[in-house]
Amino acid sequence: MIGIVDYGMGNLFSVSKALERLGADYDISADEDRLLHADALILPGVGSFRDAMELLPEKTIKAFAATGKPLLGICLGMQLLFESSEENGLTKGLGLLPGKVHRFSGQTNEGVPYKVPHMGWNRLKFVKESPLLQNLEEDYVYFVHSYFVDANHSDVLLAKADYHEQVAAVVGRGNIFGMQFHPEKSSRLGMALLDNFLKLAAERKTVR
Repeated sequence: MIGIVDYGMGNLFSVSKALERLGADYDISADEDRLLHADALILPGVGSFRDAMELLPEKTIKAFAATGKPLLGICLGMQLLFESSEENGLTKGLGLLPGKVHRFSGQTNEGVPYKVPHMGWNRLKFVKESPLLQNLEEDYVYFVHSYFVDANHSDVLLAKADYHEQVAAVVGRGNIFGMQFHPEKSSRLGMALLDNFLKLAAERKTVR
């Protein structure tokens, strides 16, 4: 059973439909007991970092992370895993991963403007081995975001993408993982990444 955290700011429909396509049972809930008893947890997110931190069940997510069961943040949900974001003023995050979230400047070092938010397909570059990336090949995934974790200063980096900055696209440490892009909208590679996350949950359940 995969728990999907419902705190009013997540892309719940698309994530749940992706899990259905992979044959996974899921439970969309805001209830602490139900979330803590899930075999793995997905923290989705669309919108403002500050608003999300005010709404999400912070203690429940941290308690789940402490169980050692797999936790995956998607898009804004990934950013919330980090220490802080500069969106709408500096805002404290969950602090489950080290690092800060920055806004795209909208201008290259040469002074050439570029579009923010970053919307579109970009190729992943794998930089570190991980069960989440096992048996996968680099391919394109779909991003929609104005803020990012700097890949050049992330010690939890698993894969990166280039959009005028080196963007941390997949991160992970221990049982905590994040994807800046939307895997549920990212065709073959996105679904394969979600499937590997489900396999991590199944393996963790087997050894308990």
